[in-house]
Amino acid sequence: MAISGTRSPGRGMSAAAGHDASVEEARIYRKVTWHIVPFLMLCYIVAYLDRVNVGFAKLQMLNDLQFSETVFGLGAGVFFLGYFLFEVPSNIILHRVGARVWIARIMITWAIISGCFMFVNTPTSFYVMRFLLGLAEAGFFPGIILYLTYWYPAARRSRMVCTFMTAIPLAGLIGGPLSGWIMETFSGVQGLTGWQWMFVLEAVPAIVLGIAVLMYLDDGIRSAKWLTEPEKRLLETGIAADANDKVPHPTLKALFSDGRLWLMALIYFCCVMGQYGLTFWMPTLIKTAGIKGVLNIGLFTAIPYSAAVISMLVLGRSSDKYRERRWHLVIPMLMGAVGLVGAAMAGTTNTGIAIVFLSIAAAGVLASAPLFWSLPTSFLHGVAAAAGIAAINSVGNLAGFVSPYLIGLIKDMTQSTDIGLYVLAGVLVAGAGLVLSVPARLVSK
Repeated sequence: MAISGTRSPGRGMSAAAGHDASVEEARIYRKVTWHIVPFLMLCYIVAYLDRVNVGFAKLQMLNDLQFSETVFGLGAGVFFLGYFLFEVPSNIILHRVGARVWIARIMITWAIISGCFMFVNTPTSFYVMRFLLGLAEAGFFPGIILYLTYWYPAARRSRMVCTFMTAIPLAGLIGGPLSGWIMETFSGVQGLTGWQWMFVLEAVPAIVLGIAVLMYLDDGIRSAKWLTEPEKRLLETGIAADANDKVPHPTLKALFSDGRLWLMALIYFCCVMGQYGLTFWMPTLIKTAGIKGVLNIGLFTAIPYSAAVISMLVLGRSSDKYRERRWHLVIPMLMGAVGLVGAAMAGTTNTGIAIVFLSIAAAGVLASAPLFWSLPTSFLHGVAAAAGIAAINSVGNLAGFVSPYLIGLIKDMTQSTDIGLYVLAGVLVAGAGLVLSVPARLVSK
């Protein structure tokens, strides 16, 4: 007679085996994460710093070169026109030739161009260099997002993308004080201005890391010598099962005819409007809040970026834990809108309150972008993922052109950034509404 409450040996052995398999799977993914994600984050910190350090250069550059706010905003945004033109071809090339060679090429090219910003002396040269920088860097971010799909199935990807993209606030956290220190310390050395030294010195790490990519990064699971054969099979099984759950796009024409792709691009456009409106103008907003001195402004930018790091990690983990994607994107977008409006209302009257609202804005706006990527990668894979991710990113990043130019234009017209911040907040609210129009079943992984 079986004793009540006991398990049969077969059932107990099955449960134990399942538990052991789950523990082993978790161990393997931890191994993958520690091997590739910190290195990719370091690369992106350098990339993002070289992309937005022009916001710090602005504190000296405008006076030195007699640029208007509109000239600066247009130059900051022109980067994304070059980015837009070459992003889809770049990602398709990466998918064909491999991540290792192509990411190294991107990093070394943009480093050389970024360093050459020391020679900028007219609006035209500023526009040309920003355009070339965008052309050189195109494909880096969507290439990394694509690269992560080679290693992680959809159920694990949101947390990994959020972890990777904490490089954005970390770039601000590290780069703000660093840029301020370089500009203040090296001003006048060898007859160069502080902003010229900043561009040169902050380009060096990208060259070093570009060379390191060639030696360290693997193109995918099969080429990873640090994985055992059973580990490779487990990872490949997870990716294959994930791909089987998706409806394939037989051709690129079918992909670009898919309305979901363009809805995603529009949502991402709204996210990016907030992201670059905040990051390009953060030093100016901190200065407007009442902080004086380039070094002090750099140090105070670390506060909002610190809040963003915490927000991204917490929300990314929560999104994967509950397998919920829409509200995990809507809430930070609305947080960003509230923070931008609050910062505009606080203005110069209360520095402490302005910094608090800028921190709320950064925590919401910068968390939105990585959380967004769990939506399109839930239905894209293979070559369609390479082209689709790049298309969404390139169209969405046109907001990187619109946002800084719009704020610069408004600031020249009104002598204030307030209206620009209200516009960005409205775009974020509209984007949150679009997210809720996406069927939950489409992004439930």
